[in-house]
Amino acid sequence: MSLYVGNLSYDVTEEDLTTVFAEYGAVKRVQLPTDRETGRKRGFGFVELGAESEEDAAIEALDGAEWMGRDMRVNKARPRERNNNRSFASR
Repeated sequence: MSLYVGNLSYDVTEEDLTTVFAEYGAVKRVQLPTDRETGRKRGFGFVELGAESEEDAAIEALDGAEWMGRDMRVNKARPRERNNNRSFASR
């Protein structure tokens, strides 16, 4: 399972997130999605820690915490929902 980390500064790096979350456990993966058009970070990311108890501790400590001038949002990541409402061209 991974954590969703929202309301991030656009200046945050993967190394920054790794440093913050390493206080709560072994960081296995950090991902900062970027906009396809501009390449700019999108203001959120995902962090995967070694154990669920470590993720719970990180959520408890960091959700709502002020970091880099913003109030971070941290919670369990939900699976991405499929969008079945796409409009298709005429066949």
